Amino acid sequence: LAQQHFPGGVLVKAGFRQREAAIAETAALLEDPTIPAIFEGAFEHNGVLVRVDILERVQNGSEGSPFWRLIEVKSSTRVKDVHLDDLSIQSAVVQGSGVNLEAICLMHINTGYRYDGGVVDLQALFSVEHVSEAVAARRMLVPERLAAMKAMLSGAQVPPIEPDQHCHSPYECPFWAHCTKDKPPRWIYHLPGKKEMVGQLVRQGVTTIDEIPEGTRLSDAQQKVKHNVEWVSSELGSLLRSLRYPIHHLDAETVMLAVPRFPSTRPYQALPVQWSNHIELESGEVLHQEFLHSEASEPRRRWAEALIESVGESGSILVYSAYEAGLIRQLADTFPEFKSAFREIGKRLWDLLPVIKDHYYHPAFNGSYSIKSVLPAVVPALGYSDLAIQEGGHAAAEYYRMVFVETDWVERESIREALLRYCARDTLAMV
Repeated sequence: LAQQHFPGGVLVKAGFRQREAAIAETAALLEDPTIPAIFEGAFEHNGVLVRVDILERVQNGSEGSPFWRLIEVKSSTRVKDVHLDDLSIQSAVVQGSGVNLEAICLMHINTGYRYDGGVVDLQALFSVEHVSEAVAARRMLVPERLAAMKAMLSGAQVPPIEPDQHCHSPYECPFWAHCTKDKPPRWIYHLPGKKEMVGQLVRQGVTTIDEIPEGTRLSDAQQKVKHNVEWVSSELGSLLRSLRYPIHHLDAETVMLAVPRFPSTRPYQALPVQWSNHIELESGEVLHQEFLHSEASEPRRRWAEALIESVGESGSILVYSAYEAGLIRQLADTFPEFKSAFREIGKRLWDLLPVIKDHYYHPAFNGSYSIKSVLPAVVPALGYSDLAIQEGGHAAAEYYRMVFVETDWVERESIREALLRYCARDTLAMV
């Protein structure tokens, strides 16, 4: 879609493994004055190869040499530091190859765009920000950084760097499990809360939670982790007795589309597509109801109608975060005909997460109150490891593949079954 912003632009067809062919193809396009833009152009300088999302011809210099605008395309909604780092290397290589750059820009998604149906307005969907000055400041560090990277790659040993906050920023490192496999069970990085405190403790020589000095200021959650004993608040029983039957255990799943497909939606707006409801009767019997919108059509109305019917007009509705409450408020604003029903449902919502945080702790939580940590700790025989889908991000990606990507019916059915099992496990965990 971003390439459609530049009519007449030409894509470099050579693949990412076809280094020499891609460079040659790019060079030929640079020399053709009729080409207004080059997509995925390949450039090499000082042993570094980059592929540029968009190189737009903007003007010719006094001697006839063209000037270009380098544009990096991101699905992000704003400019981030990591994007500037990326562009600093790209621009260094492109200019080192002899290309004159007039500007350096980042094209990203504009969340203020509201899709009203019909053809997507690409001019409104994307925002283009000029970042030349910000990139120039980082360009000065590129030679030093590249030299350090090359030295590291040529070394025979793994760099002796301890796992730390850098492993999670700007992206999660895929080798975290490998690098931490020999750490003790009570490793200091399992302490919840701000990692700045962990860094301070590490600098003091603390390697495990048990070594935290007495008198260290810890939050209530951190104190529970340090004491490492199962704890039940004296108030938990009375809180649970306040629940009203039938007790509904509700979990919702959503999909967020970068390019909106349905009228009156925005980029990355959370669209509810699935829910699971385990219903505990006063007799002890547990029923299960579920909904999954598996068509490439507007999901919200059908999701809402099915949920209103499932939860009825009586009983507490347990959730495990404030997420479902936010979805319900959003739908009430979008569909006025559901406002009254959702207002009453909102009054019955009962968030289990703060109750667990304030009134129960188990050492196996390891400081995490995620339902993925709580369930196997409380019910060891019931976790998520047996499921094909084990977390929400994967569920959203698989849903997109099932509904919006051309997939054969066998795979679609496999994904559908995996989604249903995953969502049902979340609500069974609350029973």
